[in-house]
Amino acid sequence: MSDRLTGRLLQGARLAAYGAAYFFAAGAFMSYWPVWLRDRGVSDTEIGTLFMSRQIVTVIATLSVGWVAHRLGGPRGVIVALGIASIAAMGAFQVSHSFLAIFVVTMLWGFLWSPPMPLYDGVLVTETKKHGLDYARVRMWSSVAFIFGTFLAGIAVDRYGPPWVLYVGLGSIVLLAPFALLLPPAAPRAAAAHGHAPFRVSELLRQPPFLLFLLACGLCQASHSVLYSFGTLTWRGAGIDDVTISALWAESVAIEIVLMLFGGWLLARLGVCGLIALGLTAGLVRWTAMAFTTELWALVLLQALHSCTFAACHLGAMAFLQRALPTHGAAIGQSLYYALGTGATQAVVYQFSGILYSTYGQRAFLGMTVVSALGMCALLLLARTWKGGLVVGSSEAKGPSLRSG
Repeated sequence: MSDRLTGRLLQGARLAAYGAAYFFAAGAFMSYWPVWLRDRGVSDTEIGTLFMSRQIVTVIATLSVGWVAHRLGGPRGVIVALGIASIAAMGAFQVSHSFLAIFVVTMLWGFLWSPPMPLYDGVLVTETKKHGLDYARVRMWSSVAFIFGTFLAGIAVDRYGPPWVLYVGLGSIVLLAPFALLLPPAAPRAAAAHGHAPFRVSELLRQPPFLLFLLACGLCQASHSVLYSFGTLTWRGAGIDDVTISALWAESVAIEIVLMLFGGWLLARLGVCGLIALGLTAGLVRWTAMAFTTELWALVLLQALHSCTFAACHLGAMAFLQRALPTHGAAIGQSLYYALGTGATQAVVYQFSGILYSTYGQRAFLGMTVVSALGMCALLLLARTWKGGLVVGSSEAKGPSLRSG
C-alpha cells in the first residue's frame, strides 16, 4: 500500500470518527426518544411541543454558532466545546421528571446538539475535496454508526426499559470532544482577512436560488417529522416489538448506505436538482402509504425509501452548497441550511405533526405528503433559476462535484 493511499485512508478515518460518534447517539435518540418521553409521562401533544420548541432554539443556536465559526475561520474549537457541554445536558435529563424540567433541559439540548452537525458537514465538504476523497463514502460511516445506535437502543429498551435510551446515547456522546480534536484546524486562508467574513450573510439570503434551495430541501427533510416523532409509538401501538422496530430503523439507514456508496455516480447522472427530486418523489409515496398501513412487510419496503427521502436529498443539498458557495463560506452556508432550511421548517412541521397525530393518529402521515408536494414546487422553481454556478462570491470558479477524486 503506497504512502499516499495510506495517508488518504487515515485522513478519511479522522474525518469519519466524529460523525460516527455523533450519529450513534442520534440513532438511539431519533428512534426511541419519544418512548423515553412517554415513559416520563409526556403526552403526544407535549411531545410535538418539545420537538417544535427544540427546533426553534436549534435555529437560533445554529445561526449564532455558525456565525462565530465563520468569524473565527474554523469550527474545531466550537465543536469540542459543544461536545463537552453535551455530557452535562445528558446528566440534566437524567434528573428531570416533570414536563417543565424536561422542557428546560430540551431547550438547552437544542442549543448544544444541533449546531455541530452543519459545522462538521462543512469540514467534510471542504476536506474531502481538498484530499481527493469521496464525501458520500466518508459520511457513510455516520450511517453505519446510526444503525448500531438504533439496534442497541432497541435491544436495551426491550430488555431493561425506556430509561436505557439515555444511557446508550451517552456512551458515544463522551467521545464527541476527543474525536472533534481529530478534525483539521482552520486553514490559514479562512482564518485570514483580518477577521472579516468572506461575504455577508445578508448577501447570500438575497439570492433567490439559495432561498429556493433552503425551501425545497428543508421541506423534504421536514417531511420526516411524523416518522421521527411518532413512528416508533405508532408501530408499538400496532403490536410490533422493540427489537423489530429497531431493525426497521436500522434497515432504513442500511439502504441509505448503499445509496451513499453510489452517491457520486447518481450525482453525475441526475444532477443536484435530480437528487433532491428523487427524495421528494419518494416522500410522496412513502408518507401516503405509511398513513394507511402498519403491516410489517409494507414497512420494510417503505423504510427502504429512506435512502431517497433523506440520503438522496442530503447528498443533493451538499452538492448544491459545494457548487453554489465559495470554499471559505462553507461554515456559514452549512449553518444557514441546517438552521433555516431544516431547522426552522422542521420547527413548524413538528408542532403541526403533534397536532395532527393527537387528532388523526396514523393518518397524520398524509400531512407529510402535502409537505413533500410543496417541496417539489420549490424545487421546480430552483431548477429554472439556478444554472449550476456560484450564487455568491463570484470571484471563485465553480466548484467540483462531491466526488472529487
